[in-house]
Amino acid sequence: MSNTQQEHAEHTEEHGALIKTPKQLIVTVVLSFIVPIVIILLLVNYVASGDLVSAGSDALTAEATAKRIAPVAKLELVDASGPKVFKTGEQVYAAVCASCHKAGLAGAPKVGDASAWSALIGRGRDSLVTNAIKGIRGMPAKGGNPALDDFEVARAVVYMANQSGGKLEEPAEPAPAAAK
Repeated sequence: MSNTQQEHAEHTEEHGALIKTPKQLIVTVVLSFIVPIVIILLLVNYVASGDLVSAGSDALTAEATAKRIAPVAKLELVDASGPKVFKTGEQVYAAVCASCHKAGLAGAPKVGDASAWSALIGRGRDSLVTNAIKGIRGMPAKGGNPALDDFEVARAVVYMANQSGGKLEEPAEPAPAAAK
């Protein structure tokens, strides 16, 4: 075979058809119809399933939606000339003290741990309240909330001590301030 014939044969092979047998032609024709249909069905299923909720999921119930879009903070307007409404010891504990005293962070005695609180309770209510108001070691004054009244701090101290095996007496509510 001459050089020219060899080049012509190679050139012909490069441009040959991909489908060489009738079986390949049938498979190609069938797949050209089936593959697009399968893709379309999968896409329709994907788009239509976006509205469905998973089994056992409460993610789209009215209550769950209301909870997700509820405001993070709540603003309460209070009449400055009205009597001050003091929080209970439990409310102050939940809002301020629990962040450390629930888990015992920064050396804070855990609420409910009688052994950790026994020595503190032995010093007396006044000592505990003074430390809570002024701050001690890692605890800031009034637990870091300067808006708290000393009476509210005392209530929180008594609540935590009594939850931890103490029998401290609830402090007396201060008399309302005279109108100016």
